[in-house]
This record gives sequence, C-alpha cells and structure tokens, in this order.
Amino acid sequence: MNDQLLMENILLLLKSNMEVYVHGTLEASNKPVHEALQYGLEETLKLQHNLYQKMTECGWYTVSNVSAKTINDTLKKLKKKN
Repeated sequence: MNDQLLMENILLLLKSNMEVYVHGTLEASNKPVHEALQYGLEETLKLQHNLYQKMTECGWYTVSNVSAKTINDTLKKLKKKN
C-alpha cells in the first residue's frame, strides 16, 4: 500500500468518525457525554483538516473549479427529473 492510498483510507475513516461524533453530540442525554463527544468531534475535524492539507501539498487531493455552464446543465437535468 502506498502513502497516497493509506492517506485516502485514513481520510475516509476520519469522515466516518465525524458522522458518529455529530450524531452522538446531537443525541447526548447529559452534559458530560455531550462535551466528550463534542471534544472528539473537534479533534477529529482538526486531524481531517491537517490530513487534507498534507494531501493537497502532495498533489493527491485536487479541487477544480466547475464552470457555470456545467452547474446550469446539472440544474436543468435535476429539474427535469422532478
């Protein structure tokens, strides 16, 4: 397994963990549990951000701009489905 694949897998795990923390925080029945889950969420968000930054620096996670035409075409397709 190469570094890029490993980091992609870690990123996916962090995103999954964040979902658990968000739902747990929302559903927490008492303040100590809520605070513990909130802390876990905040720390996981920091890890995810740092990993994303590192992957971007390595050129492994690229973001491209979408043209206005592509957005409008997609919106038209979605409107037709409704």
